[in-house]
Amino acid sequence: MATILDGKKTSAEIREELKQQIEVLREKGVIPGITGILVGEDPGSASYIRLKEKAANELGIYTEMLRLAENTTESELLEEIDRLNSDSKVHGIFIQLPLPGHIDENKALNAVAPDKDVDGSIQLMWAKPG
Repeated sequence: MATILDGKKTSAEIREELKQQIEVLREKGVIPGITGILVGEDPGSASYIRLKEKAANELGIYTEMLRLAENTTESELLEEIDRLNSDSKVHGIFIQLPLPGHIDENKALNAVAPDKDVDGSIQLMWAKPG
C-alpha cells in the first residue's frame, strides 16, 4: 500500500529543525553563509534563485546571490568562484544552471571547492551504488 506524503508538512518540519540548528551555530558565533551565482537573465533561473535567497534569509542564513551579466566571460566567472572559495563568510556555493553557451558548465562546477559545493553532495549521493 502506498503512503501519501504531505510535502508542505515535511518541508515545514525540516525548516524548523534547520532554524534550531542554525540558532545553535549563531549562538557560537557562526553565521552559516551561502552564495548562489546566476549568469544571465534566464527568467526561470532568476525566479528559482530568488526563492533560494528568500528561504535562506528566513532560516537566518547569510546569503549573497551574485547576478552576473550574460556576457560574463568564463575567466571572470572562475575568478568569482575562486574569491568565494576563499571567503570565510561563505560556507556553501551553488551555480544556477544553465550557464550561457560560451561557459563550460563542468569547468565552472568543478571550480567550486568540494567543501563548499552545495550541489556536489547531492550529486555524490545519486552516484552511490545500490
